[in-house]
Amino acid sequence: MTDWQGKHVTVAGLGVSGVPAAKVLSGLGAKVTVVDDGDDERARTQAEELEALGVAVRLGDGDTLPDGTELIVTAPGWRPDKPLFLAAGRAGVPVWGDVELAWRLRGRGGRQAAPWLAVTGTNGKTTTVRMLASILEAAGLRTAAVGNIGVSLLDAVLGGEQYDVLAVELSSYQLHWAPSVRAHSAAVLNLAPDHLDWHGSMEAYAADKGRIYEGNRVACVYNAADKATEDLVREADVVEGCRAIGFTLGTPAPSQLGVVDDILVDRAFVENRHRNAQELAEISDIGAAGARSVAPHNIANALAAAALARAYGVPAAAVRDGLRVFTPDAHRIAHVADVDGVAYVDDSKATNTHAAQASLASYESIVWIAGGLAKGATFDELVAQAAKRLRGAVLIGADRALIRDALARHAPEVPVVDLDRTDTGAMLQAVQEARRLARPGDTVLLAPACASMDMFANYIKRGEAFARAVSELGA
Repeated sequence: MTDWQGKHVTVAGLGVSGVPAAKVLSGLGAKVTVVDDGDDERARTQAEELEALGVAVRLGDGDTLPDGTELIVTAPGWRPDKPLFLAAGRAGVPVWGDVELAWRLRGRGGRQAAPWLAVTGTNGKTTTVRMLASILEAAGLRTAAVGNIGVSLLDAVLGGEQYDVLAVELSSYQLHWAPSVRAHSAAVLNLAPDHLDWHGSMEAYAADKGRIYEGNRVACVYNAADKATEDLVREADVVEGCRAIGFTLGTPAPSQLGVVDDILVDRAFVENRHRNAQELAEISDIGAAGARSVAPHNIANALAAAALARAYGVPAAAVRDGLRVFTPDAHRIAHVADVDGVAYVDDSKATNTHAAQASLASYESIVWIAGGLAKGATFDELVAQAAKRLRGAVLIGADRALIRDALARHAPEVPVVDLDRTDTGAMLQAVQEARRLARPGDTVLLAPACASMDMFANYIKRGEAFARAVSELGA
């Protein structure tokens, strides 16, 4: 669709993606109707802003397909089984996400369409994309970290800034609604059960993740330790000559990036890769200055970012320089404080079992603070793998019983404090109980393995509550 004048477009959902999409489409001459389930003060304020631009808004009814709709542009989180989309399917109306819209609009007005280096995976997406953007900037390229990371792709492709290349984070939701996106190169970092309530099955979730490889031109980057990611590469329909590039925490084989003697090395984008390797950076170059150590999963993230950058032709020195200046986001294995010889670490972003597993594997003796909304997850494998590292556990949140039962089955000797409360003040009590269980040399680790919305607005608020509670210990 290139001529938007007079097209009847329904935007499904207000918020961070819906409002910008409605404004862009209206500016292109489309007749836009926004539908949303909500009808609160925030929604009414957003509606007033859009109505002033000539956009029609229907609040409190996100299920009915407006008459005459020729296209739906949806917020990524709206489920595929929503009545609105079922009605669209019956009527033959296509459904795009805001990522698809951005892809279709890039290059308008004679602008250069910057290629996309895209990243998805169950965990590590944001860190990897920000590492990638840092590496690209170190190479002197005009770039931005965009997509699910919080910076709108619509702004990136239509704004005043002209980019050479974009580092794009894509969630499974966004990929589901983005059928025609074709990246220069892309990576799937890992696959583990998550959002199965939305996708319906692990197979559907993996299939949506795998869409990121479709049409790749240069490289499909996969995790050599996660066969499911390699399987997605094998199944992808790519441009002739596109290569499969693995990353590993061990010694890399040809066409892989890996680690040798604490050095990140490239055996993929070098001449005679069967014999040669290029040093890229040292492990100590990764992460914030002053960090005690680099978690294995962040080494993997750095390798994936390096692989995408190298696929784009970035020199080795830029990989090192970009990783050196990269600073991790808050609430991702962030060291909060040491109190009485015990380290307190905030990994509130560990909202599923796969992320929590990576956190728990990073420390030797742990008092674990966990719990929240399980999102259909089970915890037996997580607990079984971490059992030998656990000094104790403090459980909070609505679905804490699932973790408590897994601990009883696989770590019965580990002392457990089960806090029967879901108010935000529970975090202070949780930290106090963790302090009681911990010994000098231990790590009190907030790695909930669950979503936060039963107690907090988001994982950020949960991490902030943890940090405040820790600060009270040292007062």
